Parts: sequence; structure tokens; C-alpha cells
Amino acid sequence: MRRKRILTAVLALAAGLLAGSPPALATDAAPKTALAAEAYTWKNARIDGGGFVPGIVFNRKEKNLAYARTDIGGAYRWQESDKTWTPLLDSVGWADWGHTGVVSLASDSVDPDKVYAAVGTYTNSWDPGNGAVLRSGDRGASWQKTDLPFKLGGNMPGRGMGERLAVDPNRNSVLYLGAPSGKGLWRSTDSGVTWSQVTNFPNVGNYVQDPSDTSGYASDNQGIVWVTFDESTGTSGTATKTVYVGVADKDNAVYRSTDAGATWSRLAGQPTGYLAHKGVLDTVNGYLYIAYSDKGGPYDGGKGRLWRYATATGTWTDISPVAEADTYYGFSGLTVDRQKPGTVMATAYSSWWPDTQIFRSTDSGGTWTKAWDYTSYPNRSNRYTMDVSSSPWLTWGANPSPPEQTPKLGWMTEALEIDPFNSSRMMYGTGATIYGTENLANWDSGGQFTVRPMVQGLEETAVNDLVSPPAGAPLLSALGDVGGFRHTDLTKVPSMMFTSPNFTTTTSLDYAETNPNTVVRVGDLDSGPHVAFSTDNGANWFAGTDPSGVSGGGTVAAAADGSRFVWSPAGAGVQYTTGFGSSWSASGGIPSGAVVESDRVDPKTFYGFKSGKFYVSSDGGATFTASSASGLPSGDSVRFKALPGVKGDVWLAGGASDGAYGLWHSTDSGATFTKLSTVEQADTIGFGKAATGASYQTLYTSAKIAGVRGIFRSTDKGATWTRINDDAHQWGWTGAAITGDPRIYGRVYVSTNGRGVVYGDTSDTGGGGGGGGGGTDPTPAPTGACAVTYTITNQWSGGFQADVKLANTGTSAWSGWSLGWSFPNGQTISQLWNAGYTQSGSAVTARNVTWNANVAAGSSVSFGFTGSWSGSNAKPAAFTLGDQSCTVS
Repeated sequence: MRRKRILTAVLALAAGLLAGSPPALATDAAPKTALAAEAYTWKNARIDGGGFVPGIVFNRKEKNLAYARTDIGGAYRWQESDKTWTPLLDSVGWADWGHTGVVSLASDSVDPDKVYAAVGTYTNSWDPGNGAVLRSGDRGASWQKTDLPFKLGGNMPGRGMGERLAVDPNRNSVLYLGAPSGKGLWRSTDSGVTWSQVTNFPNVGNYVQDPSDTSGYASDNQGIVWVTFDESTGTSGTATKTVYVGVADKDNAVYRSTDAGATWSRLAGQPTGYLAHKGVLDTVNGYLYIAYSDKGGPYDGGKGRLWRYATATGTWTDISPVAEADTYYGFSGLTVDRQKPGTVMATAYSSWWPDTQIFRSTDSGGTWTKAWDYTSYPNRSNRYTMDVSSSPWLTWGANPSPPEQTPKLGWMTEALEIDPFNSSRMMYGTGATIYGTENLANWDSGGQFTVRPMVQGLEETAVNDLVSPPAGAPLLSALGDVGGFRHTDLTKVPSMMFTSPNFTTTTSLDYAETNPNTVVRVGDLDSGPHVAFSTDNGANWFAGTDPSGVSGGGTVAAAADGSRFVWSPAGAGVQYTTGFGSSWSASGGIPSGAVVESDRVDPKTFYGFKSGKFYVSSDGGATFTASSASGLPSGDSVRFKALPGVKGDVWLAGGASDGAYGLWHSTDSGATFTKLSTVEQADTIGFGKAATGASYQTLYTSAKIAGVRGIFRSTDKGATWTRINDDAHQWGWTGAAITGDPRIYGRVYVSTNGRGVVYGDTSDTGGGGGGGGGGTDPTPAPTGACAVTYTITNQWSGGFQADVKLANTGTSAWSGWSLGWSFPNGQTISQLWNAGYTQSGSAVTARNVTWNANVAAGSSVSFGFTGSWSGSNAKPAAFTLGDQSCTVS
């Protein structure tokens, strides 16, 4: 990627392909409710990649066991059977969103079931939480967490160096972790459960990218950057004696301990003037290889060297493949072939133009060959061919002049690994994907090896906006770094991102509600226009003209009929235009930076919001008037939308924990708003197809309801809500955008900040109630015997969770059911799922929803709920099915 991705509205926050059983994250927090609706299946709208992969780790003991880490999108495990990646950190929740940034991974070579991840996204104020070390005994299927007393920087400068986390290959209860920010070297002796600083380690590092950066992002000390064990200096069960540590210090980059970490010293005779990005040890030949760059990366290196250290003699040798004067890049990617000692490879990670370079030596760095070279400039000869047919957008739609080619071999290539069990397989990470080859041996034989994306299942885009039009493609997305895509099939990778122009980041997009072929998008671009239009539902685009002063995308709104547009760009005030943006005029009465949206019925009505004020235009965006509505969030972390098909029906979500926060509804074009008492916090709002029998479209939100953070759905205009994700499917921060599908009931598209576009489908194809709202179909009185099992599954001060199992013990099937009971202690249901319900006083009636109405003889149906209690929380003594009593167990 060309840009660091920073969480949308992060300052405000500070004040599978997912189909089977995803991983769960264990914490030491108080018990949480685990709400769920009818079964939802979660998947990614396939893009395949889209972000920076700074680390790839192969297990040294077990064949085909490999992991990848991303800077903001979690960690993944390789699935050899289908050549895909499985996400491992989808259980990271809203409060710990920073733990989706993975600064280092370590796979245990003694016990391959064990894997560790050092997590935390930013070391400055952007991430309010400290870092943590996650540990798993089942290859990332589930995790336990140890919080650290400092922050980690998975998306900070220097994130491609490493690995900072390492497991002792002889005594695997011992781990080391290199910390940033002057926090030093840390060690665990109990398999990552507890950590303590290695107080006698002599150097905490001193390199910062930009000391003048007042945000703290580029001015943080990059610290301890890698740890490498010499496994030949230990035996099974005893700690490895020799340990090498890389430090972000150009004069003192490498340290060593020869007594299992009891003492440390600077490695004598080492080169100076560069940062040691990687340190890889070939124990067979006794060489420590080190890749050096003048900068911390991942894209700013200007000079670099490769050095080899002989561990037996202490001799240093400059083995750089080119003269220092000929480098315009740093070295970082570094690997050795464990099957063929003496074979070493490295990358020129920061060479953007004309391409990255990969170097290979089969004589321990004595001589080198290149992945490509010039014949007669600007013509190139490549040792490889590239096949990106599985991810065709990797060409970026470019048509460069030699010596550039498309697709590029890569950029930001800091992760490079030869499979330790297969000399022909190599993988390397770039700013956009994982590339790999399975015929690397052709390099040495004079043939060409084939490079392909090896990234399916790894989704790492940051999502800014989503729309699902009523016709045409089901999904259009606005993404960081790769612009955005038009998905005509969610299960297939689109052929190309949005082009003409290709925004580095798309910040907002919209379509004309009654003419969905008309689409507009705005975004960021180093030079060129910041607005583009389409008249064929986003398949093809043409650039508009910027008004004066525009520096970024901002937000944009299309009139209901596509006749005009309102744009609130960065760097300029709100603007409006008729037609397709050949000229713009300033809108009056609305402040710069306002979020803008359109009414979905009246093409002359537009809306805006800024700093607690709602604004309305009835003349196509020429002038806005501030609404008298009060009590709205005072900050700018707000998203709102107008309901399709109903003029003036507006929903507004947002706020902050230190002020107004929640979900508001207006039916009079924003003149007044009513806050929903059922919603504690909300950050997004979207609409989808109405449930069967419902008169109002389905609502979706990323919110906190009944004390639980999640993705929620309502089919009864917000009166009741059902959580439709679960604790294993949380995806960190989901506050940027959400939308239902207007054509498929229950389908919802969810934005993530690094896990791409996640979409969910419900098993309820017709639509039951929204949680408490119940179904709308009449419920026939069932006949025959019944049995009920009532189980309190969780209880805490003032609250509890219960499951109810209703069994048909008769001889005839039910085509609908209605179960009644009375609470003995006045308990109150706050949310119920997998059924509709009503409660009057202590009396409760739960009714089937469409998908679970039919219950065969001998079968059962289950539902659950959360509720409140005081004093006592006894179980109901009796249950009735219609007018029949059920056996209670």
C-alpha cells in the first residue's frame, strides 16, 4: 500500500472467509452476554488481499504450517488443502480494536499447536489501549491474552522489521519480545502467560522516523526490532545459550547473549550507519545474515547493505549484491533455504520504481543473481512470469512505459520466506497482497518461475463506505488504499478497482435512489480530480472537475433522480452542482466539513450535519438552513442516512461516550429528532429489505444495545433489536459503514478497518421479528405433548442470560408454536433471539419466527434471551404451549 491506514474517527474513539467455527478470544474481563439471532453465515466479499503483509512465518517442525500477519487486519493461518488463509483474530471486539494490528508472530517449533501474536496498532494516542501478547494452544482457533504495560505498533513505522517475538527453539516456555517506545526487551518463562523486562539489556533503541512529528506517529522510538536464537547452542529442554537481538540504533544495531540472556553485549566489529531490519541465522554454515536499511520502512528506504556474520570466528563480510552507490532502496526481506544451506534471498523492499528487486545467492552471499535485470535500458529480462488471473486488479489498470511493467513484482516487500520443507515454494508480502511461487527451483536451472497471488482468504482492506443499490451490482465499496470495487458476485474477485480516476483512497460514494445507474464517488489523490461519476452503475467512470481548494474527498450525496450532487470536500466548503460536476457553486448556510446526504425521494432535498447541528436544503443544495433539533451529538463522529421510499425519514447514529451517543430518528426532514431509548450507543445505520409482513424496511446498526456491542437488526422500526453477530465474529472496529441489501432479506454488509467487507446472510429467508417484535404470521395452536428445559447460562449483578429448549414430545408435527410462562420474581426480558416475544408484567409469550415454525414430532426448537433481575432469579415453574401444559425439566 502506498499509504498508512489510520482508523476513521480514531480521535473520537480515544476521547471468511467466515463460515465454520471461527476463533474465540478469551479475556479476564467480567462475564459478557453472548447474544445471537437465528444462525447467520458470515463471509467476505472477495477482494483477496488489499493491504500490507509485513510478516510471514513458517513453522520449522511441521510441514505446511504457516502464518501471516497484517498491519491492521489481524493474523491468518495457511490452509494447505485449498491454498487459502484462515482469519484468526475476528474475535477481537470493539473495545480492543487496536489488537487487530499484529506487530509480530511466533510459531512454536517444539509444539506446533502453539502460536503467539504480539498485538496493538499504534503507540501514540490514536490507540487508547496498551498492547498484548495473545497465546494459542490450538493454532489460533482460540486465544488467551496477557495485557502489556506498554503499547505496540502494528501499523507504525518500522512494522516490517522483525520478528520482534520469538520462541526459544529448545526450551519453548521461554519467549522474547522486542518493544518500541524505549520499553526495551521483554521475556516470558511460562509460555507467554507473564512477562518481565530484561532489565540488563543495554539498549532500548533510539531511531525515530521524524523527530518533529507532534502526533507521535513518526516520532516514536522504533525500539527492539528482532530476536533470533542460535538453536545449535542448546539442547531439548534447556534454554538456548546464544541469542541475537536487533535494535533500532544505527551505531549499535546487533547485540548477543551467550548465556541464555543472563548478560548481553554489543556484537563487536559490526557495521554502522544502518538499521538492521532482519537477522536470519543459518546454523548449518554458522552464518548470521543481516539486512540493513538507512530507514525503518516500510516504504522509505534510500540506501542499504547485506552483511554476513560468521558466528564461530566473529568475522563480518559485506555480501551486498550491488555497490552501495547503486542502491536507492533498503534491504529487508531476508530468508535462507533450510533444505539447501548456503542459499539465501533478500529483497530491495523500498524500490517502487521501476519495481522491487529480489536477490538470490546459492553460495552464502558470495555471488548473486536478480529476479530481473536490464538487457538494454529500458528493456528488462525477467527470471519470472506473473499470473494475476486470480486477482486481476493487481495490474491497477496501468499501462506503464518500460522499464516499469504491470503487474509489478511488488513494493514494500519486507516479508520473504522460503518454505523450510520445500525449496521450490517461496512466499513474500507486498503492500497489496501475498505473492508466491511453487517452482522456485527454476531460478537456478535457467528457466522461469511463476509468481502468483497466494492470498485467497486474506482480506485486508479498510472500508470507508458501502452502498447496495436496488438494481445493478449488489455492492459498491469505498476503500482505503485500493479505492473501491463493484461486486457483481460477492464470491468472486472483481476484475478491477474503480479507475478513471483511480483514487488511492475513496472516502464516500452514493447513487441516485430512483436511477441507480448514476453513481458518484469522491476520494484522495496526490494529483488530479477528487470526484468521479458513473452512468452505468459503477462499471465505468469519468472524472469531474474540482472546485478551488479541494485537498481530499470528504463526503458526497447524489440527488434521488441523479440530476444534481452535493459535495463536502476536504479543503473547501460544501459545494453543489447540476449535471456531472463540470462546475460547482458554494452552498450557503452550512459549515465546511459537514457530512452530507440526500433525501431518497425528493431530488431537491439534501441534508448535512456538523458539530451538533443538522442542516436541510430544499433547493438542491444551493442553501441550507440549520434545524432547531437539539440534543444531537456535539462532535463530528456521526453518520446518518435517509430512508429510501419515504420523504423526510432520516436516521442518525453517532456520538461519544462523554456526551450524547446513540440513534435518533426524524420523520420531518430533520426538523425534530427522537432518540431511541433502546439503543445506548450507535455508530452506523443502514437499511435493507423489509421482513415478510413488515411495513418498514429492516434497520441495521453497529451499536451497543442491552450492554452488548455488536451488529444489530430491527424489523420493527427500532422498537426491538436482535444481535446478529456473536463474540467470535466481531472484526474490531465496525463504525464506518453498514447497509442491508434491498433485494435479499436479512443480508447485511459490514465495514471493517482491515478485514475487508464482511457480509452476513440469515437462515430466516422470510423474516421473523426483530427480537422482541415477533413474527407477523398467525400462529396455529399446536397439538400434542411438549417439554421445556429452561437453563440460566450466565448471571451477573442485575442481569442474566437464559436458554429455552422446547421439545415436541407428541406424535404430530407443529406448524407454529406459542410458549407462555410467568417469571416468579418479576424478571424482565431485555432482548430475545430466535423468537418473537411479548411481556406484560411477569407474563411472557414467545412465538415462532418464520424459519423455526415447523417442529416435527420428536424434534425441538431453542431460543434465548437476556434479562434483568433483582433480589432473586428463580426459574419459572410452569410453561404452556397454547392451552396445554408442558413437562418442565
